[in-house]
Amino acid sequence: MINRFCQTLFLLLFTTAVANAQQFGGNPPSIKWKQVNTPATKVIFPEGMDSAAMRVANIIQYINPQIKRSIGFKQKQVSIVLQNQTTISNAYVGLAPFRSEFYLTPSQNSFEIGSLYWPGQLAIHEFRHVQQYNNFNVGLSHALRVVFGEGGQALGNDLSIPNWFFEGDAVYNETLVSQQGRGRLPYFYNGFRALWAAGKDYSWMKLRNGSYVDYIPDHYPLGYMMVAYGREKFGNDFWGKVTHDAAAYNTGVYPFQNAIKKHSGQKYKAFRGAAFKYFKKQFGNDQIIDDNPRRHFVAHEEYPNYINDSTLIYLRTTYNHIPEFVLRSKGKERAIAVQDINTDNYFTYHDGKVVYAAYRPDLRWGYRNYNELVVLDINTGKERRITRKTKYFSPAFSHNGKTIVAVDVEASGKSALHLIDALNGKSLTTVPNPDNLFYTYPKFFEDDKIVSAVRNGKGQMALASIDIKTGTVKYFTPFSFEPIGFIAVGKGRIMFSKTTGAYDKLFVLSLKTGKVFLKDTSEENMSAVIGSYQPAVTDSKVAWVGLTPYGYNILEGTWSENDLNETPLREAEPLSDLGISKLEQDTAANLLSSIPNTPLPITKYSKAHGLFNFHSIFPNLNDPNYSLELAGENVLNTFQSRLSFNYNRDEGYKRIGYTAIYGALFPYISAGANYTFDRKGFSKGNSVYFNETDLHAGLEVPLNFTGGKTSTFLSAGSDVYYSQRRFQEAFRSQFADGHYTYLNNYISFSNEIQQAKQQINPRLAQSISLNYKTAIAGLSATQFLGTGSFYFPGLGVTHSLVISGAYQQKGANNSIGFSNDFPFSKGYTAESLDKMQKFGASYHFPIAYPDAGFANLAYLLRVRGYLFYDHTHATDSSFLLNGKPFKADFRSAGAALFFDGKLFNQGSVSFGIRYSYLLDDDLFGGNGKNRIELVLPVSIF
Repeated sequence: MINRFCQTLFLLLFTTAVANAQQFGGNPPSIKWKQVNTPATKVIFPEGMDSAAMRVANIIQYINPQIKRSIGFKQKQVSIVLQNQTTISNAYVGLAPFRSEFYLTPSQNSFEIGSLYWPGQLAIHEFRHVQQYNNFNVGLSHALRVVFGEGGQALGNDLSIPNWFFEGDAVYNETLVSQQGRGRLPYFYNGFRALWAAGKDYSWMKLRNGSYVDYIPDHYPLGYMMVAYGREKFGNDFWGKVTHDAAAYNTGVYPFQNAIKKHSGQKYKAFRGAAFKYFKKQFGNDQIIDDNPRRHFVAHEEYPNYINDSTLIYLRTTYNHIPEFVLRSKGKERAIAVQDINTDNYFTYHDGKVVYAAYRPDLRWGYRNYNELVVLDINTGKERRITRKTKYFSPAFSHNGKTIVAVDVEASGKSALHLIDALNGKSLTTVPNPDNLFYTYPKFFEDDKIVSAVRNGKGQMALASIDIKTGTVKYFTPFSFEPIGFIAVGKGRIMFSKTTGAYDKLFVLSLKTGKVFLKDTSEENMSAVIGSYQPAVTDSKVAWVGLTPYGYNILEGTWSENDLNETPLREAEPLSDLGISKLEQDTAANLLSSIPNTPLPITKYSKAHGLFNFHSIFPNLNDPNYSLELAGENVLNTFQSRLSFNYNRDEGYKRIGYTAIYGALFPYISAGANYTFDRKGFSKGNSVYFNETDLHAGLEVPLNFTGGKTSTFLSAGSDVYYSQRRFQEAFRSQFADGHYTYLNNYISFSNEIQQAKQQINPRLAQSISLNYKTAIAGLSATQFLGTGSFYFPGLGVTHSLVISGAYQQKGANNSIGFSNDFPFSKGYTAESLDKMQKFGASYHFPIAYPDAGFANLAYLLRVRGYLFYDHTHATDSSFLLNGKPFKADFRSAGAALFFDGKLFNQGSVSFGIRYSYLLDDDLFGGNGKNRIELVLPVSIF
């Protein structure tokens, strides 16, 4: 059992190391691809995205020689694919295969990511990951690459270099070469500032691994603080030396920690403590009064909107409940409705209606998705989706509620303001955009004017009014790199959030004077939260959101003309380097502002280029089967293939095979072949050996019906299999060779509502799978298998009741022994019988949230368990038991204990121990009623 666990753990780590965010076959075949080639990158892009591709290539070509000295000089060209069909703001660089993808739709929230030209920001961040991988191919990591390919290096790198360094170093690079970058944005540090201000002294392992009960920031700000401190104190080449030794495993056990000690002279714990102390000093004025230090995370309260002076509507998200709209009035709260699946929680309110943008993927193409407007009536709880296949962001009602303004982001990257009929979703007009601005958080402030936070081509921001008819822009604030957003309109005033120095504060524009002032919140316990965002106003009241260690909280206060601080906007502080002087002293500082637009040749990119691209060898140790797979995948991720060798210890047979799947058309097309030699059978008590040839091909249609509050998937397909059996020479006189052909038809369906962080399973979900195999030539055989699982709420909000069933029926006198995938009762030795039917029930519940670990090796986040009962009834007319056709029940009951945690402070792992008590005899296996098994769970669908 221990050996099996170690084998599976190795495989888990190996596959986790090479996982990334790509979508297989995610783009329609109508897209024509082009490329820009430079020594460092091959930028692959859809036709029409020439300017973005050229800019990305120029940025990387210009900054590469300036920044490589701090990490290493190794260089291998990377392919970067620009994806412009999605509403997601993201990107990644991955090994196995080595490539990068940029998702080109910018985020509305400039405080979180920044406001730089989005493809440019992705280039300066993601290319740092390229440099990391190029230079971490050393020592033992390189040896793993030689043996296992790119996946081997990914495993070696993940086990030697923490994820906080990968992202912290990339954030440092974006901060170094630009005038902004997340290292200068206060929002980026809010999580740690809230913990420090309240005196929360969580352990390093808790900060690294997170928690199911407490708010923990992610590894990005943690990584930046560690990297920035290291470069500030020990020089710009410090991390290059540390990571080289760590990736090479030159420093033995705990390679990264020991490399830090070697090159800094400080133990790892002391280094971490010094880095935190360095940044704590930068935020020494932060203070949160914590009246209950034992309290855990409560909720995120976001986007308050006033219904009247005494009533707010806002969005609440807890660890045990999915996001829902809540009414708060005079200290009492009432939930209105659950929010649809979305990529941004932003919403606005007017006269009993809420509007927000909900996410919907394309039915087939994974890289194409939409933001569609949803209107919720808070009095009835009913919703209407008023637009279809749109890419809308940050919608807001007009003063009379009849029109909605929303930001439209085209596939080209251009931004526009659309006016939409609030009743039927019809687009009324597109506001001209002569200055080619990018709009965020627009609001009506006059019948013919919209106020919006805007970004120019450099990434600088301003608050501006836009004339609806002409698109004429009036700027209320000068352009700068300090983010602006979250606009609220009151009578004669506009309130918004803006960065000033190391803080995000509220500012007020007086429409009467045209001046902008800092909002004075000193009497409203501003120190109770970190940051000031998402203001809402009435004539005399203001609400806003700030972060505490227990979530984003809503604060309320009053306001009037007398509340305007005497500090005008022009005296607000610029972005702060937070004491990291190396950001200004490095020769690569602010390179982004001087990058030329050098014309580069653009050529056609062939979809057939590098189709096989074998990149990694994956071992699979699953006794009695031991296999190696040579994996291939092209850059566009439309063709995947596997060349494999498998050894079965029980029979002693060897199998070589090749499988491939092409996903660029509406159906997936798959094909493959296997040759197995030294298969062993039995005849009259003697072993018989033969060889098998298997050929197969098929079609599959994967469909995504996700929308509203549920994720829904449907997949259907059919494969044709041809199998030929040839007996080895010594047995050819006794047995005739044979062959047969059969169809494998299948359909699977899954549907689940959103799942909160603490919920073990979705509170409502369904999973159904049907499979029918039938011989069509050579022999006669059929087999039908249907399985289903249905998830229901339990007694507690994080509990789950699962009811499952299965039915399998094989044809009489089957000549083919089809594979047996029937989910037999737990604890029993399974056997494939003519007719089997099963009922199962299990009840899942959390037991504890330990938040405990040891030696930076393993961390336990949650202990959970379940109780179960299984009942399988089976019959088989060809199998006689006591002289009668076989009929028996296989019932079991028991419990399981599962442990959810992380290994090496970053790799998620779950495993369990299951006890089964057999209520009937195990007719096909061992003796005894008690069975204990090690369980390595997989996803529910």
